[in-house]
Amino acid sequence: MSSLPRWVLIPALLGGLLAVVPLGAIALRVSWGEFGALLTSESSLAALWLSLRTSLTSAVLCVLLGAPMALCLARSDARITTLVRALVLIPLVLPPVVGGIALLYTFGRQGLLGGTFEMLGIRIAFSTTAVVLAQTFVALPFLVLSLEGALRTAGTRFEEAAASLGARPTRVLTRVTLPLVMPALLSGAVLSFARALGEFGATITFAGSLQGTTRTLPLEIYLQRESDPEAAVALSFLLMIIAVVIIAIAHRKRPA
Repeated sequence: MSSLPRWVLIPALLGGLLAVVPLGAIALRVSWGEFGALLTSESSLAALWLSLRTSLTSAVLCVLLGAPMALCLARSDARITTLVRALVLIPLVLPPVVGGIALLYTFGRQGLLGGTFEMLGIRIAFSTTAVVLAQTFVALPFLVLSLEGALRTAGTRFEEAAASLGARPTRVLTRVTLPLVMPALLSGAVLSFARALGEFGATITFAGSLQGTTRTLPLEIYLQRESDPEAAVALSFLLMIIAVVIIAIAHRKRPA
C-alpha cells in the first residue's frame, strides 16, 4: 500500500461503497422480527432446497466438463485455441436470457437436439434438468477461466520431469498436474456453485417457474417481490449472505 499514490484510494473507496452500500440497504429493509417465518414458508423452503440441489449438481458438472476443457486450452498452442477459448467464455458476456433462448432452441421440443430426445421419451425443457443445464451453461466459464490461468502459471516443468521418469500421461495428470492446481480447481468449483445459485435469466427462459420443479431462489424472489415484498427482501438477504460466505471461502488466504 505504501508504494501506491494516495489518490488511488479515492476511486477505490468509491468502488467499495458502490458494492457495499446497496447490500447494506437490503439489510436495513429486512423485517427482523419476522425473518425466520418469512424464510420458512413452504414456497421459500422449496425454492431454497431446489437451488441448493441444482447448484451443487451444476458445480459437479462444471468440474467434470470444465477441467478437461481448461487442460486442453492451457496445453494447446494451436491457433484455433484462441477462437475456442472465446466460444467457451461467451456465457460470461452473453445476456442470460439469450443463453436461455439458445438452450431452448437446442434442447426444446422443436430444438436442434430436443426432437431426438423427445423420441427417446426424454423431455428436458421446463424441467429440473433444464435448470441444471442453464446453471451449468452460465457457470462453466468461471471454472475454465480460473483453472486455465492456474495451469499456465504452474507451467509444464513438473509434468515433463515426471514423463521423463517414465510416468504415463494419465499418471502425470492425476499425480502431478491436478494436485498442483487443486486450490484453483476448488476455487473455480466454489465460484461456479455461487454463479449457479444466483442464475435467473437463462433459467426462467429455458426452465420456466414451477414451484418445486424449476422455481429456484432467484425466481422465487422475483415473484415474491410483487405479492410479498418483505419475503422478497428476506430471501434476497439470505442469498446475499450465502454469496458472501461462498466468495470468502473461494478467496480465503492460504498458508504459504
